[in-house]
Amino acid sequence: MKVMGISGLPGSGKSLVDEVAIEKGAIIVSMGDIIREEAKKRNEPTKETAVNLRKEFGNNIVSELTIKKIKKLQEEQPDKLYIIEGIRSPHEVNMFKENFDDFIILSIFANPTLRFERLKIRNREDDSQDYEGFHKRDVTELGFGIGDVVALSDKLIINESDLESCRDQIREFFEEIQP
Repeated sequence: MKVMGISGLPGSGKSLVDEVAIEKGAIIVSMGDIIREEAKKRNEPTKETAVNLRKEFGNNIVSELTIKKIKKLQEEQPDKLYIIEGIRSPHEVNMFKENFDDFIILSIFANPTLRFERLKIRNREDDSQDYEGFHKRDVTELGFGIGDVVALSDKLIINESDLESCRDQIREFFEEIQP
């Protein structure tokens, strides 16, 4: 396996997977970063760009941009593990499975209250500081199909205890897939 995906709602712990993966020598390609780059080009909010890109170019646009980026990176570093962070729809999963052999999904889950507290601390541009905005973002993400992606993932890690316990679970997962 050369490419795998990470999914989970905002604040669930995808960045913890990134940290462990980088320790293992993987290269992270964040679909959220791709959307943020597009939002900057369009001079519009990230949330708006995520919806508009799909309306303008179809449900697969973000995955198409991600595939293009990974294939370019693979030309330079073909033996690396590439991790796609932030998969949100079954359409995206299908595209990745069509383009990358043995593609699997790891999903991270945490309850909404815990995720909201994490996002308030993280305080990124697209993180709401009020619960209503946070909930609205979750509804948007679920509308993309992220619940289906999480439900059908190859591995699910629950991230509701301390960070080190979650890191240990993630390390165990990487040992299973890359002995």
